[in-house]
Amino acid sequence: MKKSHSLFILLCFLIIIACNKQEDKIEADKLYEQGTELYYKKNFDSAFTKFYKSYQQYLNNKQNKDAAISLIFSSMIQTEKGDYLGSNDNATKAAKLLDKNDENFSSIYNQFGRNHEELKNYKEAIYFYNKAIPFSDNEHAKLVLQNNIGIINLKINNYPEAVKIFANATKHKLVKDSIDLGNKILDNYAYSKFLFNKNYNAEKELLSILSNKLGRKDLSGINASLSHLADFFKNKNQAKSLYYAKAMYENSKKTGSSDDELEALKKMISTEENGNIKPLFNKYQNLNDSIQKEINNSKSQFTSVIYDTEQNKINALNSENKVQKQYFLLVFLALVIIIISIWFRKRQIRLKQEKELEVKNTELRYSKKVHDKVANKVYHVMSEVENTENMNKEVLLYKLDGIYQISRDISYEKNDVALEHNFSQHLSQMLKSYSSENIKVPIIGNEESLWEDVGDHSKVEVFYILQELMTNMKKHSKADKVLIDFSRENDLINIVYSDNGIGISEFSPKNGVQNTESRINSIGGTINFDTKTENGLKITLSFPAKN
Repeated sequence: MKKSHSLFILLCFLIIIACNKQEDKIEADKLYEQGTELYYKKNFDSAFTKFYKSYQQYLNNKQNKDAAISLIFSSMIQTEKGDYLGSNDNATKAAKLLDKNDENFSSIYNQFGRNHEELKNYKEAIYFYNKAIPFSDNEHAKLVLQNNIGIINLKINNYPEAVKIFANATKHKLVKDSIDLGNKILDNYAYSKFLFNKNYNAEKELLSILSNKLGRKDLSGINASLSHLADFFKNKNQAKSLYYAKAMYENSKKTGSSDDELEALKKMISTEENGNIKPLFNKYQNLNDSIQKEINNSKSQFTSVIYDTEQNKINALNSENKVQKQYFLLVFLALVIIIISIWFRKRQIRLKQEKELEVKNTELRYSKKVHDKVANKVYHVMSEVENTENMNKEVLLYKLDGIYQISRDISYEKNDVALEHNFSQHLSQMLKSYSSENIKVPIIGNEESLWEDVGDHSKVEVFYILQELMTNMKKHSKADKVLIDFSRENDLINIVYSDNGIGISEFSPKNGVQNTESRINSIGGTINFDTKTENGLKITLSFPAKN
């Protein structure tokens, strides 16, 4: 009895599962049918939502092929709305759900081709269009792909190949049987012959095909013909070219094709008289901005739909143990918050202690330097003044200037904060400190962005090199103008120092700049002294930004 009871419960459980799966399949089919209806009504945004939800339902039911077809439609909609990378992502997901010989690979490869064509990856586009042909189960689809390949060859200026492709296509029986496709191929064939040979008179053919399209009210096909006629007359008859461009513009508004409207405006701008170009250009700008805004809105919506659908899937899969996971999540979050709080508190204390220690060390270091380098020398000078009768004023001034130079050097020594924040300003202040009423120091290009990614060691060495050059200038050059020019080429920083002083007739380490070479070498750079100049001194520093 117990055994029978257990089997009954198991059977009921299996029936419930089967019923749930059947309900899921019915719901997925319903979503797919709704998406299809919306798609052919060109209500693409709503259709995308339906298709992506049906994909997720089919996937849950392990109906991989149906899931892939829903994804293919989603990909097609994304291409229509300008989300080419998102379209490629969904086409890739669809490909992973299908058997390698499935006929739907024709649509997938066609999508890859369209997206790469729009992204101007023409080589890849041709590759995928060619891959789609063997999977196509009807001649119409194959002829469309052949036409697409011909158009890309026109875009890459491979006119001989384009003429060859369209010539072969015109021989297909569908050119007569499928009138709209036939008109498209004949139109492209005439246009390609003109592009291949600018002396070829394609006017009669192009006009005849336009007449056929007008008779069939093939609005998108009419746009293509008007575009080709505008191009044909561009260098032959500006008035006719403008006429067809305007006609294309008006027809594009009827079809609702913003891309064709934009192309027509571009043609009008290139052929219109200068006085009429500005309003056309404004229209072009406004329309282009509107198209980009629409594309961005669509991308945002697609991302939102994908995210919401994936999130719903996760919620559904985890519904059985939701409470338990939430509990563990709360415990985990609480632990994380506690750990982070403890870590943050300790970090604050450590940083505060390090800062206090750094301040103390800095104060101690500067106190020692002032005592050793300044106070002792001041005392020495005081002693000399006190013990030397009639001391020479020039000698005294020289000694005091030496003390001043030492004091200033200490004030500009490395400071971590100055290096990490506003280093360019810190450097400029040092350079400007050498200017006076008699010495001008213009600085070019020393922007904060110049020093991005430059390490502290490199900054310090450059600082001291320039300080030494400026000190040498002040002492020896007799210059009244010093120019410091900073520039950055890729990851190489160049600094050119030049003055109009007496120069250096022959470079010698005794000139007071002998240690600059070792400094620049330590950061992987070079220094060049132009000793032959007749108008002062020129020194060029170069070093890598990232070292």
